[in-house]
Amino acid sequence: MKGRLLTTLLISMATVISQGQDADILKYVNPFIGTDKMGHTYPGATVPFGMVQLSPDTDTIPYEVNGAYNRDVYKYCAGYQYADRTIVGFSHTHFSGTGHSDLGDILLMPATGPLQLNPGTADAPEKGYRSRFSHSNENASPGYYSVLLEDHDIFAELTATARTGVHRYTFNKGGDSHVILDMVHGIYNDAGKNVWTFIRVENDTLVTGYRQTSGWARTRSIHFAIAFSKPFTSYGFRDDSPARVYRGFWRRFDQRTNFPEAAGRNIRGYFDFHTEPGEQIIVRVAISPVSSAGAMANMIAEAPRADFETVRFSAEASWRKELGKVKVSMVNEGQMTSFYTSLYHTFLSPTVYTDDDGSYRGLDQNIHLAGGFTNYTTFSLWDTYRALHPLFTIIQQRRTADMINSMLAHYDQSVHHMLPVWSHHANENWCMTGYHSVPVIADAIIKKIEGFNYDRALNSCITTARNGWYDGLDDYMKLGYVPDDRTGSSVSVTLEYAYDDWCISQIAGTEDLKREFAERSRNYMNVWDPATGFMRPRKRNGSFREAFDVLSTHGQGFIEGNAWNYSLYVPHDPAELIRLHGGKKRFTEHLDSLFTMYLPDSFFADTEDITREGIIGNYVHGNEPSHHVPYLYNHAGAPRKTQYWVRHIMDQKYLPAPDGLSGNDDCGQMSAWYIFSALGFYPVAPGSDRYDLGSPLVKEAEIFLENGKTFTVTAVNQGPENIFVRKAELNGTRLDRLWITHDEIMQGGQLVFHMGR
Repeated sequence: MKGRLLTTLLISMATVISQGQDADILKYVNPFIGTDKMGHTYPGATVPFGMVQLSPDTDTIPYEVNGAYNRDVYKYCAGYQYADRTIVGFSHTHFSGTGHSDLGDILLMPATGPLQLNPGTADAPEKGYRSRFSHSNENASPGYYSVLLEDHDIFAELTATARTGVHRYTFNKGGDSHVILDMVHGIYNDAGKNVWTFIRVENDTLVTGYRQTSGWARTRSIHFAIAFSKPFTSYGFRDDSPARVYRGFWRRFDQRTNFPEAAGRNIRGYFDFHTEPGEQIIVRVAISPVSSAGAMANMIAEAPRADFETVRFSAEASWRKELGKVKVSMVNEGQMTSFYTSLYHTFLSPTVYTDDDGSYRGLDQNIHLAGGFTNYTTFSLWDTYRALHPLFTIIQQRRTADMINSMLAHYDQSVHHMLPVWSHHANENWCMTGYHSVPVIADAIIKKIEGFNYDRALNSCITTARNGWYDGLDDYMKLGYVPDDRTGSSVSVTLEYAYDDWCISQIAGTEDLKREFAERSRNYMNVWDPATGFMRPRKRNGSFREAFDVLSTHGQGFIEGNAWNYSLYVPHDPAELIRLHGGKKRFTEHLDSLFTMYLPDSFFADTEDITREGIIGNYVHGNEPSHHVPYLYNHAGAPRKTQYWVRHIMDQKYLPAPDGLSGNDDCGQMSAWYIFSALGFYPVAPGSDRYDLGSPLVKEAEIFLENGKTFTVTAVNQGPENIFVRKAELNGTRLDRLWITHDEIMQGGQLVFHMGR
């Protein structure tokens, strides 16, 4: 097994060398970017698309207080807040940049001194096992994290494989030492989230078990195997489960100390060691969606020995390989950091959800074997269909096929016959609106991605789009819109269905299907109110809602947006959108107003996902529905304004700092927008083969394609003042259009922008 690990490592290194990628590329990645305020990313250790996403958690904020939602919990979507000064421990599963959360499984925390089995509080960490820390003693890079736990004088280091987290703890003082295993801890915890926890001590170095939770994913199981590099001298458990009248005949045993199994809703365990000053203990934690035996097999396959440095070296090599798919030079190191950290963020999810042998837990909660593909989960599709998945069609084509096969497996296992909406860990969360697996699939078909069955994929899209029971679809198919009486997000839902239907029309196999979904794709017209010049909620009787505020983001028929932003959501038909606004001149003036007007805080005070940091005028870049909007100037004949605003957004809303993201990264979508825009082109309407041209931020970029070809972007006279494109050339020929095609990229060649003021 070790030979297999080293072989993979050598292949990765050889690929990097063959591409001529800078061996120091990792220095431009800062995992702390986005860990404060709205970014909701985490700084821990993982490999690209890894199932294990091992990271410190800095607090234990509950989801509810006195039976009501605790708004402070929103800060901890990723488990880590840069402004905090204590660490609770290191858990093995996280979301990157989401606006809702779950996970935070299997928290470990090393400690010294008297044993404490409660986490303590941020203002009194000494009352629990948590510890103070300082950013001056903290470091993070791709595949690696370290921190000094000051209260215990323990230097903790983390690295990972796809399915195994590896910890190395240096006990500087030595003496009585412990490793806490907290099965109660989780992200977005409430009192009833844990359904069951189970821990089994196999011997004095091996512990197995599982955790079942009911949260965002209402029926989720994670299994684990933990291997210590040194035998523990004693161990024990504390059960904080709610009291029950029935306690079974287990009550006759003392299960608190050196009893080799524990079961209950809320179990915390500890493992005791005596350590010499400076002694190190390595802990390997493998996870599985299937079984503890599967977790053990994953560990044997990926981290067979307690060898921290080998795993770290392999993780870093994996990151060099993936990040090396795009080689850029930019004006300054801050831009380089923003670019490669954004690229890093785009490779954090979706996440592998398959054991080493190909087995995984399906949506039906049965165990399946992935035949010929790697199964993935964490599909935040309302966000990621816009730019993340289109980016993958260029630089992650094999994984794109695997992700679509994972969606099709989800469809096959769905009792509702639905493609994923927002899914993770063998669960459908039904979060957000639309059916945005469809544009991901259509985009891949249009772009000729190989590795999945096009007919099967098309049929799953059609069946999903005809499921009348789902979120107003029956009304949408009958009336041509989702009525305001049906849902508070009626306009958003109508607009998103119309776009998704257009995507189906682009891949439809017959003229009848093409006609059906092309007609449905024009349903956005049915919520256009010419009297106000905005999309507006419409009642079942056909009348528009009377009370209507075009600035408010709350309760106006839109999800996470207002009428100004969402009324521009017709990415598949900008020409008609421009006509509705009275032509190119008036449409340009409308966009100008969007970017330059002022949106008072009161209009988004009730919307968690929108904050002042993400707003320019009334344009909300910190949330996804507006991401295509700056490129609409191209369609109105004003490309210089596209260029101006794209550059302004990159310069102002993506900064190399912990609070440098202007909104939730949302599983890489925010970062993918930056990658595309920095390269000088953007997919306004996934499902089309076109990319709109903007204003590149790179001086030069080489995109190394999986077909062996290279596509190069060059910006002549690049600089902070030269933000306008005087002319663009493709393979030496001047472009007389404001877009390029996917095929032109995949054929390799050179796109040259000549920049000026």
